Amino acid sequence: MRVVGLDVSHTIIEVVYLEEGRIRSGGRVPVTREALQTFAKRLQADDHVVLEATGNTAAIVAALTPQVGRVVVANPLLVRLIAEAKVKTDRIDAAVLAQPYGSGFLPEVWTPDDSTQALRRQVARRSQIVRQRVRLKNEIHSVLATHLLGKSPAADLFGKKGRAWLGEQPLPLDERLGVEQRLRELDRLTEDQVAIERLLGEAVLADPRVHRLLTITGINTAVAIGILAAIGDIGRFASAEKLVSYFGLNPTVHQSGLQPPIHGKISKRGRSHARAMLVEAAWAAAKAPGPLRAFFLRIRQRRGEQIAAVATARKLAVIVWNVLHDDEDFAWNRPALTAMKRRRLELQAGLPARKGSRKGIAAEYSLKHIRDRERAMAQQAERGYARMVAHWQTQPKVKGTGAAKPTRNP
Repeated sequence: MRVVGLDVSHTIIEVVYLEEGRIRSGGRVPVTREALQTFAKRLQADDHVVLEATGNTAAIVAALTPQVGRVVVANPLLVRLIAEAKVKTDRIDAAVLAQPYGSGFLPEVWTPDDSTQALRRQVARRSQIVRQRVRLKNEIHSVLATHLLGKSPAADLFGKKGRAWLGEQPLPLDERLGVEQRLRELDRLTEDQVAIERLLGEAVLADPRVHRLLTITGINTAVAIGILAAIGDIGRFASAEKLVSYFGLNPTVHQSGLQPPIHGKISKRGRSHARAMLVEAAWAAAKAPGPLRAFFLRIRQRRGEQIAAVATARKLAVIVWNVLHDDEDFAWNRPALTAMKRRRLELQAGLPARKGSRKGIAAEYSLKHIRDRERAMAQQAERGYARMVAHWQTQPKVKGTGAAKPTRNP
């Protein structure tokens, strides 16, 4: 077997070959589709190609995979030798990739399938559009604050009533033109977001994993799709702790010699977008009745709101792993609320609306007594969690074990 190391830049790929423990140069290949196809034909069927994860990795992997035995993508954060090398050239970088792989020490990155890759691209585009829309709205609010204009009486400044109020405000001509330009850009971005969300809805509508995720408190359609795009195949995570680490929600640990380990802030390594969405879901879960809210309140009492939100996001990651791994709904699922979430996903995917229809469990959530009944059950679960924690905290601990002291039956 021959190992082929590739150091990829924007325009050139440096190639080295590792054969029988020796490194030899393979020249350079331009980063174009035609040049890669020509280079792939020169490779052998049992070659193993190694390259670092970059922006164009997926296209390079797709071009080389049919011609070689295996294509391996290295984790750039863990290949420390390249960053720490005193003598650094493209050839040395390619060799540093090839040699650890030949020895079995190269940290690899999972390569998603085509559908997951497409889902990730659409999720990333939606995230960019959302950030741009938030920026435009903030700029308009800043203009109003600069000219000492009060808050709009309309609930939504960018709705029909809010825009009518905005048009009546005494702004200088240049500021008014700037506000109108931002509103036009906001409308264009809104149309783009709706189109992308429809594609996302169509892609996952028949996926049972999304419907499982929607049963979890705090997780809506956007969060469920974002998490699914980040995870891909749940089978590649052996435990919930592995998934927590993948999202970067695991605490850093410092330990040396006989000193006890010191746990610090979360590592923030991994899928940053999915981590942000889990934190967003944690804030939503903190406002909804249920065990997750009780957990949030317990942590907030000791550590503050921000740490409580991150801890709740970590708890959500554990629940996500169990729900997907066991293929079961969340234990404290609220059926009518979940059905309403699923119906929103159907509408997002372009399914026709059923105006005036009161059939189906999704319509039951519009009935007050159904909402009150589900909310009461969630509140009961929240109180049960609080009682369990209070009982657990009052139990004496057996010295040296950290476990509660067992009690004898009377």
